[in-house]
Amino acid sequence: MRAVRQHGHGGKLVMETVPVPVPGPGEVLIRMHASPINFSDLSMIRGEPPASRYPFTPGLEGSGTVVKAGRGFFPALRKGKRVACTPVPGTDGTWAEYMVTGALRCTPLPGQVSSEQGSMMLVNPMTAFAFMEMAKKGKHKAIVNNAAASALGKMLIRLSVKYGIPLISIVRREEQAEELRRMGAQYVLNSSDPGFREELHRFSRELGATLVLDAIAGQQTSLLLEAAPRGSTLVVYGRLSGEKIRIEPGQLIREGKELSGFFLGSWLHSRGLISRMRSVNRIGRMLSGPLASPVNRTMPLEQAEEAIQFYRDHMSAGKVLLIP
Repeated sequence: MRAVRQHGHGGKLVMETVPVPVPGPGEVLIRMHASPINFSDLSMIRGEPPASRYPFTPGLEGSGTVVKAGRGFFPALRKGKRVACTPVPGTDGTWAEYMVTGALRCTPLPGQVSSEQGSMMLVNPMTAFAFMEMAKKGKHKAIVNNAAASALGKMLIRLSVKYGIPLISIVRREEQAEELRRMGAQYVLNSSDPGFREELHRFSRELGATLVLDAIAGQQTSLLLEAAPRGSTLVVYGRLSGEKIRIEPGQLIREGKELSGFFLGSWLHSRGLISRMRSVNRIGRMLSGPLASPVNRTMPLEQAEEAIQFYRDHMSAGKVLLIP
């Protein structure tokens, strides 16, 4: 089969012919239909964190058809099904013609969900869903989110409207702010504006935005934490800036603020099988609504490097899918 491969930390992506993997007990072999590029993929390709082994195939989610099943009840249950899927951590990913993964890492796609939409079903929709669950469980009155022009940011806007939780969305360009306002976003801030810091302070305190979601990290983390009301929780779920986080410890000590991280795999693992299945079913029903992801472009696996550059240059304009 053909697969996209990387041979070292931050190295160039190349197309290679490799053996089709064989599913073991509890595993399935999937013929891939489509795989999106997410900014979490970009981090992995940069080596942040580095892959557990090289060479490896990137790709954190996708869709396909289960064509072979290893031993076990769940693999047999998945055989022949169209599924959304993620790789087992530390193994090869979805940017290939075939992938082996655990049967429990596959979710059957409803008939009305296309393979393209299904390929984007897990990472961004599940993360957006998790953040809303976090807001409701923690009884947060409002939320702050940066990198808000991303696919995930737009999902959060639609979910905030659906659940009636005010959301402060932060972007860095005025055209992005205008786009989000057209979507119905009520509180949009441009981090490039001279008065951004004061506006962030004011909105955060007036709305009681005690859940702060940070995909950028670096210098903006300290700014978000400073603006957050007493008792707030700041959750770092990305590091688009590539910078280290530096914060004033007094904000944590005197104001009872908390700084934590979010990794989707760990969150899913903490929920148990039945809870995960319920979450996936709810997400499937919202794929054509609040959790929809527009597709900007589809490109073949052979053009993975070009596809990544296109995604970097047009990140807020829709998803880029790799098609075997």
